[in-house]
Amino acid sequence: MQKVQIDHVALFEQIHTHAPIGVAVMSIGGKWLKVNPAFCSLTGYTENELTGLTSADIAHPEDIETEALGIRTLLEGDSTVFEMEKRYRTRGGGSVWTSTQLSLAGDERDNKPLYILCYIQETSRSKANAAEQGMMEAGELYRLITEHAWDIISCSNSDGIIQYCSPSVRELLGYEPEEVIGQSNIELYHPQDLESIQASAFADNGIFTYRIRHKDGHYLWFETTTTIIRDEQGRIRNIFGISRDISERKNTEENLAEAQRIAALGSWDWDIIQQEIRFSDQLYRILNLDIGGLPDDLLSLFHPEDRELIPRHLQEAMKSDSYSAEFRSLQPDGSVKYLNTRVSVTFDESGAPVKMNGITQDITESKKIELKLQESIERYTSLKKYNHDAVLSLDLEGNIINTNAMAEKLTGYSIQEMIGMKVSVFIGADKLSRILSDEIMAERQINAFNHKDGHSTEVLTTLAPIIINKKNVGWYIIAKDITEQRKLLIAKEAAENTNKAKSEFLAMMSHEIRTPMNGVIGMTDLLLESTSLDEKQQEYVQIISKSGNTLLNIINDILDFSKIESGRTEMLEIPFNIMDCLNETLGILLPRAQEKNLEIHTYFRNKWPETLIGDPERLKQVLMNLIGNAVKFTDNGSIAVSIERLTDDDDQVRLKFVIKDTGIGIPQEKIKHLFEPFYRVDDFMIRKTEGTGLGLAISKKLIGLLGGEIWVEQAEPQGTVFAFTVRLRKAGQQTSLQLQGSESEGNAQGSNQQALNILIAEDNKVNQLVLQKMLESQGHLTSIAVNGSEVVQMAEAGSYDIIFMDVQMPVMNGLEAAEMIKRTLPPESCPYIIAVTANALKGDQEKCLAAGMDAYMSKPIKSATIAEFIEVARRKTS
Repeated sequence: MQKVQIDHVALFEQIHTHAPIGVAVMSIGGKWLKVNPAFCSLTGYTENELTGLTSADIAHPEDIETEALGIRTLLEGDSTVFEMEKRYRTRGGGSVWTSTQLSLAGDERDNKPLYILCYIQETSRSKANAAEQGMMEAGELYRLITEHAWDIISCSNSDGIIQYCSPSVRELLGYEPEEVIGQSNIELYHPQDLESIQASAFADNGIFTYRIRHKDGHYLWFETTTTIIRDEQGRIRNIFGISRDISERKNTEENLAEAQRIAALGSWDWDIIQQEIRFSDQLYRILNLDIGGLPDDLLSLFHPEDRELIPRHLQEAMKSDSYSAEFRSLQPDGSVKYLNTRVSVTFDESGAPVKMNGITQDITESKKIELKLQESIERYTSLKKYNHDAVLSLDLEGNIINTNAMAEKLTGYSIQEMIGMKVSVFIGADKLSRILSDEIMAERQINAFNHKDGHSTEVLTTLAPIIINKKNVGWYIIAKDITEQRKLLIAKEAAENTNKAKSEFLAMMSHEIRTPMNGVIGMTDLLLESTSLDEKQQEYVQIISKSGNTLLNIINDILDFSKIESGRTEMLEIPFNIMDCLNETLGILLPRAQEKNLEIHTYFRNKWPETLIGDPERLKQVLMNLIGNAVKFTDNGSIAVSIERLTDDDDQVRLKFVIKDTGIGIPQEKIKHLFEPFYRVDDFMIRKTEGTGLGLAISKKLIGLLGGEIWVEQAEPQGTVFAFTVRLRKAGQQTSLQLQGSESEGNAQGSNQQALNILIAEDNKVNQLVLQKMLESQGHLTSIAVNGSEVVQMAEAGSYDIIFMDVQMPVMNGLEAAEMIKRTLPPESCPYIIAVTANALKGDQEKCLAAGMDAYMSKPIKSATIAEFIEVARRKTS
């Protein structure tokens, strides 16, 4: 009986699984005991499902009786084999015709029936031939696989004796198959790997990695997938194996592991769905953990101060494909490691994260270097920032940590002698107590340093904290010997007293001269404005007024020059607006220019901050002088004033001003003397003008005080070009707010009342004058263009806030001009365009707005209306 079972198992294990036809074992009562894959495939049931059923459960109702007849025939001994055509019902509800052969298996000793063997083959007219052909093809396929597979396919018995080996062993290990068949596979294993293989618990299906000896003696790494075939008693009968050469992969893994070890780099992956996490061996080493020994609470691996950040890091990482972060790891021994982790996240089709892969690097050493470097930089920065002369660094108890050579000179002690000494030796115990108590005024109390020989030196002291990692770890005392400065201070005070006396004299003279001059000029202005004079009387009074103003200008020049020469000129450092400065200057000079029918044009290039820090009065004085000269020496033509930003640093702006006229010009040989005091070019220039010859000299001095320079450029074809630069500091937000808050109550609109640069596009002389006077009376600067083409050119060349655009103009009308300006200028540089037209019909406003104009105003116009439109423009462009 035992022998029959062993032979049956051997047979089954060889052919049961791979048989191309259905093979099944059925009990005498008709219950399925064992079925092979072919039968499962034929019926659509799994093996577990079939072993819970009887043959009648899946038989066609019309064939159940035929099968029962066959079983009775076998049991009665009438035949050893019963064949029949039988239909089986498939799991999907259909049926399949089969040729089924039944044979009875019994006990050899007493012939007692044990079970029925069933061989089931799907039938059709050609099914038998197809099955036979299938078996032949399966055998041929198996032969092709074993003979041509690159992996080594082998079969050994339970003692490890190789019974079969595929030809691929020739290419991979150098042996002929016949050389290894009959040999023990143990003889081919590396001795070190043999111990681990023998110690492993064998499963019926397993994967092993080990080294196998090549015929020439060297070893190669192989990964072998094994399947164990057991007999019915569970004893190993055969071991099938498929071995793949992984030497190259193993070398790569070893190189990678070595690289990770050198770089202190470990890897990990987290299956988010299964909530499983795996660490590489190197990561276990980095974390000082036993390999495979992950703690239950992974947060315990992190420093307590960093643990609350970990969930946030994970959330951020799951929002992107890659993420990196730094954190500290608390080691089992209590030490801290600095780690850097970079992760990559895999998402499913719905965008949900399913897996996270990461690498973690130990950056402790580089972090320590970084912290030390940061400490050195902070110490050096503090020292450099506050250093005047002698420098002493103290700890929190007032002990000197380090000092410099100048401290040796100040105290008489060497650096080595001072290290470790209490600083109270030099400044007194009371001063040290104030330093340690962090008194704000402590540094002002340290006004002398004691010398080794007993004398003391007067010093100017700065006390600075040493801040490292946001903690105060000591102080710097920076002490400057001011002995020589004290001597200079005494001399300076004497010089200042002399200058003070001179300034007082100048102030007195200014007052004594200006007081009667103010009466003269004031009375003449009153006569001109408030009394009725005949033509001759008016001429006399105008001569008096003009002469008085000329004399006052001469006096002002002389006093200004005297103050500059004496070094008493005080430059203001207040916030101001360049445009306001220019507008105020032009507002004074414009009537004089209009008397001579001169046009004044302004141009602006490269925008600058609206508010700057400097002396607006001195800048206006320079502009008044240069533009005033241009008006004075120009009989016809125009004057151009341009402002350009040259440079823009973090805290300063450098501006260039150019004043160009079409006047009489300056001979080339005279230019070098222009900025000398009291210099007049010649009678040709001054025969119709007056002045002291100090204006350009004063301007040059003032421009120097403003951080710039002045020069004369070549003018073509005639006229004069003066250019100068100034440096002005930028105003921060706080300064701007203070400026706005300090405006007088009478200027309730604040910056909204700032003068604007306005271009009047109008070809009618009367309309030009009306609009110009209205705008100027409101404090705005105006320019005039007489046709659309000129409007476009001036808009591109200058910087205008508003254009009042007449619609009907020669050359190019206002609609075309507005459309071209909007098309060619960038939005931030494009002025606000207000249409001014005598047309007031329906549709005119729509045409203007469609052409790009921003607002529409019909004639006649009033000052109040203009003010309202300007206010709207301010709000929309602010």
